[in-house]
Amino acid sequence: MTIAAFVAGLVLLIVGAEALVRGASRLAARMGISPLIIGLTVVAFGTSSPELAVSLKAAIDDQAGIAMGNVVGSNIFNVLFILGISALIVPLVVAQQLVRLDIPLMIGLSVVVLLMALDGGIGRLDGLLLVAGLLGYLALLFIQNQRSTADSTSGTEAARSQRHWGIHLGLVAGGLVLLVLGSRWFVEGAVAFAAYLGVSEQVIGLTIIAAGTSLPEVVTSIIAALRGERDIAVGNVVGSNVFNILGVLGLTGLLAPSGIAVSPAMVGFDIPVMIAVALACLPICFTRGTISRGEGGVLLGYYLAYTLYLILAAARHDALPGFGATMLYFVLPITALTLVVLAVQEKRRAGRA
Repeated sequence: MTIAAFVAGLVLLIVGAEALVRGASRLAARMGISPLIIGLTVVAFGTSSPELAVSLKAAIDDQAGIAMGNVVGSNIFNVLFILGISALIVPLVVAQQLVRLDIPLMIGLSVVVLLMALDGGIGRLDGLLLVAGLLGYLALLFIQNQRSTADSTSGTEAARSQRHWGIHLGLVAGGLVLLVLGSRWFVEGAVAFAAYLGVSEQVIGLTIIAAGTSLPEVVTSIIAALRGERDIAVGNVVGSNVFNILGVLGLTGLLAPSGIAVSPAMVGFDIPVMIAVALACLPICFTRGTISRGEGGVLLGYYLAYTLYLILAAARHDALPGFGATMLYFVLPITALTLVVLAVQEKRRAGRA
């Protein structure tokens, strides 16, 4: 019964997110919003709706490990796994707006989460500040869209939009209903899994739940990459991470009865990993304005290493100290040095051009 509830909840989350994204993105396109803005807002927020539904349900049920682990784990998964596997399929083009504004914002917000969590929790005041930040971010994006994109919707398109308005709104409403129902079954199944496996809710949130709720982002980014809409592929990931912090964590902290408790392990390891992953995005996206297949392979490899670390830590395996030392003192410094060198070379190349 536990497995059935878990799988059924995951299916409803994916179907609900797909319906929500399809309806909302079509409405946004009819309104003359640019593809990058759609990727950063409508698509990103829609595909992050499972994270919102699951984290809210977990926080209300006083399962803080799942609520916090879902957000942090999803942000790590989005960059390392989704960008990695998408770039392996086809090199991704990175819009300059992402490098100038959205990726630095993602980095800054990741640091803000760490600062907020230092006192052991994300309270209602923290949640209120994050939600206010979300409203400001949305306002900034739409102001930029109005400046850069003229409204070119013709009279025929407007009439057609009116005829399909009800269909698009129906998809949005139906998607939200499926998300609410799916999140309930998914969280209940995940909690039962954690009890059966003897691991903490935090580890389940960082791995199974984070990957499960991020499946809409996986599908959306891969399809966008294959269709040549590579702005949407990258914008979806960055926008989802921004929304996970400002929207999911903000609303969860604001609405949860006692806020979100944050464990010392989360503060000492997982949130710093989220910050490091966000930082890695800047030089990777800056070099040549693309994410190459090689860089995608590195990102995917790091996600597998991170997941292996969580598994070894949960099992308290004897190999954990050696694995952690190898990553900390050898693999990570070499990668960081390589990224810095590539960024410097790109800056010099741009200066000569």
